[in-house]
Amino acid sequence: MSSPQEQHIATYREEAGELLAELETSLLELEENPQDSDLINRVFRAMHTIKGSGAMFGFDDIARFTHEVETVFDQVRNGKMQVTRCLLDLTLQARDQITTMLDASAGGPPADEANGQRIIAGLQELLPKVAPLKPPPQKTIAAAPASESTSRTYRIRFKPIPEIMLGGTNPVSLLNELRDLGTCEVVVHLDSIPTLDKLIAEHCFFYWDIVLTTCQGIEAIKDVFIFVEDDCDLKIDLIDDGSAPGTDDSYKKLGDILVERGDLSPVEMQKILSMQKRFGEILVEQGLVPASKVQSALLEQQQIKQARQERTAAAPAAAEAALSIRVPAERLDHLVNLVGELVTVQAHLTQIAGTRHDNEIIAVAEEVERLISELRDTTLNMRMLPIGSTFSKFKRLVRDLSAELGKEIDLETSGADTELDKTVIEKLNDPLVHLIRNSIDHGIEMPEVRKAAGKPAKGIVHLAAEHSGDSVLVTIRDDGAGLDKERIRAKAVERGLITATTELTDKEIFNLIFAPGFSTAQKVTSVSGRGVGMDVVKKAIEALRGTIDIASEQGKGSIITLRIPLTLAIIETLLVRIDRNFFVLPLSMVEECIELTRADVQAAHGRHLAHVRGELTPYINLRAEFEITDNQPEIEQIVILSVNGKRIGFVVDDVVGEHQTVIKTLGKLYRDVRGISGATILGDGTVALILDPGLLVQSVAMVEQEQFG
Repeated sequence: MSSPQEQHIATYREEAGELLAELETSLLELEENPQDSDLINRVFRAMHTIKGSGAMFGFDDIARFTHEVETVFDQVRNGKMQVTRCLLDLTLQARDQITTMLDASAGGPPADEANGQRIIAGLQELLPKVAPLKPPPQKTIAAAPASESTSRTYRIRFKPIPEIMLGGTNPVSLLNELRDLGTCEVVVHLDSIPTLDKLIAEHCFFYWDIVLTTCQGIEAIKDVFIFVEDDCDLKIDLIDDGSAPGTDDSYKKLGDILVERGDLSPVEMQKILSMQKRFGEILVEQGLVPASKVQSALLEQQQIKQARQERTAAAPAAAEAALSIRVPAERLDHLVNLVGELVTVQAHLTQIAGTRHDNEIIAVAEEVERLISELRDTTLNMRMLPIGSTFSKFKRLVRDLSAELGKEIDLETSGADTELDKTVIEKLNDPLVHLIRNSIDHGIEMPEVRKAAGKPAKGIVHLAAEHSGDSVLVTIRDDGAGLDKERIRAKAVERGLITATTELTDKEIFNLIFAPGFSTAQKVTSVSGRGVGMDVVKKAIEALRGTIDIASEQGKGSIITLRIPLTLAIIETLLVRIDRNFFVLPLSMVEECIELTRADVQAAHGRHLAHVRGELTPYINLRAEFEITDNQPEIEQIVILSVNGKRIGFVVDDVVGEHQTVIKTLGKLYRDVRGISGATILGDGTVALILDPGLLVQSVAMVEQEQFG
């Protein structure tokens, strides 16, 4: 069992990964809405959390690097800098650098320090000259006790003795240490500066008011001043304990703050209130309170309001987080495996109950079946994740690749809340990357070409997802040039995939691009042109028991549709039998079942065609395909499935019925057998093979092509 420290480090890596993903999403949204203060604060908070937690758990290199980026966005947050394309480029690069550093800490390749220095130098050049970067923190801040995990706001008045600098202490360094504890506003007071004839250059005549919002306790603040506590007048007051959400009017008025600090008397406050001007303006005009102290009080008022508003906004998320727990993916996978075993045992129990004809056992079996069905659905739902977590990654891909190619492209998404099994989402990432890169490189034209064709200079790639039965449809649509059918056909003839006289439908022509090594690109680039990608995409989708379909219109764009099963663990199937062998077919593809007699076979004169309500439907004889010769019945069954948009029949001896199939992977020896995607165990312990209709059709077509040319 790992130590508590190792568990904390693992938790930090996991949470930092989530924060980095959120950071990337926020930065891309900020590019579209550079004035959005909520997005700016979200970016700042993500970096601040990564830095603070990193320092807490020993990731000092990450804390130092993130500190530099955070400092720049602190300037943006305070309105001293604008959000620019250059700033976002550097911040996204910094996000990638932090990811690399995080991976390096887990045993990955080391991060490029020179690249990190280049990013920091670029950020420093963007800073206003009057606001140089603070030096990065040199010490690790201790973790706050559990009781101090809530943000609190403190008012601090730090008035050092004039001779403080003679002892080697720089008050500015102490203020920077306070900034490292949290969100900090500092106001300097100049009213103690003497006239020029009494001024001593080595003395400090300034003092400061600080409003600090931090998760650290008051002891952490006192530790900052531990070596100067005898050389200053220090006052620390807790002004907000973090318990009240509040509204804009819920904190003290300006006059109340100044009276509480001792900068104004109650009598003077009442006198001012009787006038009509703004309270602060009157105080300064009459010389009752210096402008710096009024400014300090206003900053305190503003910071308390902001802290309470942030707590109010964060309350729903915090409540939701309190209702959820983190569970390692391995435990969920193990739970799904156990539920799969239960489904098999339940099928065995149902089979026994049916043979015993005992009503009591049948009743128990039915109750167990109901409970296990609920448990199965609940367990599978626990592994479901919104596909939007994958969609958000592609915004960065489109942004960077379109800039590299000199194109203007926007990515639009819909259906991001559509849920899929986490394993499916993980395996879907690479195929989607290939397809989106192809849309950007081959589909969307250069801006000047689009303008000449009467299109907007900026192209659109639309990524969508929606549920369809027990599957999810993922669509990649672009408004680019579309596929050139004649060019694809010519390339296919050149490579010997088809002859010049072969008649093909549009869909069959488009499917030629899935051939290994097929590419119509005129030149090889860093993005494409080597003929590697689309065949890999097809294999990956088929490995998920999915299908891929292409529709395109030249000059208007292309649509690629992926049909993906919701889960790869337990699926609904149709159980069929050939002699003593059992097979299962995906129930979602089944359209109908009809009989096939010997007379029907003879009437077809050796062709595998069946008349189904006046239409000819091709079929595959699975008995012949698997070389099963014994006990052929007089009347067989044709199970008609929809395969790649076509009706294809599969001939079997008998249709047993619907079956909940727990998918088991095949061993290495059988992994490459075409047409079989896995196996399952029936209630009596018999093994049934899971058939892949799409690959079976391809396999039979290839054999027929070799035989008949």
